[in-house]
Amino acid sequence: MISLVLSFVVLIIGYNTYGRFTNRIFSPDDRQTPAERLHDGVDFVPMKTWKAFLVQLLNIAGTGPIFGALMGACFGPIVFLWIIFGAVLGGAVHDFMVGMISERHDGKSIAELSGIYLGSAAKWIMRIFSVLLLLLTGTVFVNSPAALLAKLTPKFMSVNFWVIIILIYYILATLLPIDKIIGKLYPVFGVILITMAVCIMGGIIFGGYHVPEINFTNLHPEGLPVWPYMFITVACGAISGFHATQSPMISKCMTSEKDGRKIFYGAMIAESVIALVWAAGGVAFYGTTTLLNKALTDLGQSGTVYDISTGMLGTIGGLLAVVGVVVCPITSGDTAFRSARLILSEITGLNQKQIKNRLIITLPLLGIGAVLTQLDFNVLWRYFSWSNQTLAMISLWVSTAYLIKNAKKKYYSLLTALPAAFMSAVSLTYILMAKEGLSLGSSIAYPAGIIFAAVLFIIYLVLCAKKLPPSQEADSEMS
Repeated sequence: MISLVLSFVVLIIGYNTYGRFTNRIFSPDDRQTPAERLHDGVDFVPMKTWKAFLVQLLNIAGTGPIFGALMGACFGPIVFLWIIFGAVLGGAVHDFMVGMISERHDGKSIAELSGIYLGSAAKWIMRIFSVLLLLLTGTVFVNSPAALLAKLTPKFMSVNFWVIIILIYYILATLLPIDKIIGKLYPVFGVILITMAVCIMGGIIFGGYHVPEINFTNLHPEGLPVWPYMFITVACGAISGFHATQSPMISKCMTSEKDGRKIFYGAMIAESVIALVWAAGGVAFYGTTTLLNKALTDLGQSGTVYDISTGMLGTIGGLLAVVGVVVCPITSGDTAFRSARLILSEITGLNQKQIKNRLIITLPLLGIGAVLTQLDFNVLWRYFSWSNQTLAMISLWVSTAYLIKNAKKKYYSLLTALPAAFMSAVSLTYILMAKEGLSLGSSIAYPAGIIFAAVLFIIYLVLCAKKLPPSQEADSEMS
């Protein structure tokens, strides 16, 4: 329990120190934001800071910090270290930088930002990659709530029935102005997500459960190596490329650059707190990583959440679990499709103020999502997890390129270059080793991952040595 408490302390200190340091490097000012300058009543809509924070939290969180944290806890309490340091040094910096750079470029997506800072080829790669990731995300977060709802409702309400209902909701949430559904419901759901975590933490404390202290022993019952599997398994809660598709959505709604640390860095730290609670709760409730892994295998992620909640909190816990594992994934799925719509609108040039243009993009997008729901959930999750971390790697390199051109001192770009190199090693090593990748042994994958990261970092150092004069940001890059 001491390790868990200290982990919370590290996150709070990280927000107040490293978060301020990150903010100072970016240097927010009093310029007019896209929400005010480009207000269109659909996607560019000013939001109060507290509401923008809660919407961002739901956008990036959903059940990601619950499902991922429980699967990551199968490696043992070493997962606590990845959550806290991954979030403070990587994830929160990643979310903040992407959101703020997007805000400086009229709310443009990570794909367009890649084109501005890494070139045209990177833009098209990221356009395709981002849309595919968002489709996978939206599909993953249709299946899990639909499966649970099917278990809790009469037989005629099958999984496919609930898939259709959820997809209909996605159409509405994707089409309607952001303040009509998302802006009204997400703050409420954000409070529910936080309440779930608080209640589970209370259950751990008052239920007399034992939370093991941090150690470096790999306790995964299936023998999966910590490197790189744990760093892929726990994405939301530590660092997640999916967030790079969500931060630009809120960059269109913030009313002051100076709120960026609270909204972007703060929401990521809050998500990490939630992930810590569920990782601790999983091991504490089942007692061993072997039993936790068995529950995840036999009951699935949603069933395990329900088991832990009812076991610790009784009926109230069961109600919170049902609401959480139904509502929270849906709130990530709908914004995934909304983000995909916005990226496709940038590609096609269709003005999204007109509902006809929104329909042209949204209906085929949701149709593809409906087809993907017929695939195996576990396969989808594995590809989602890898593509998630690969997108984080690219987003961090985009942020590094931005800092090389705009930071007051060139070494400030190490803020994002170091986690970018780390995630480069993670991403390549995993896809070389994993069954859904090339299934190569660690003797090949480990050195390849290290060499890949080292080469990218050397390229970064060369670019730093050739640092150009500070750019005029949106004025020059977007012309």
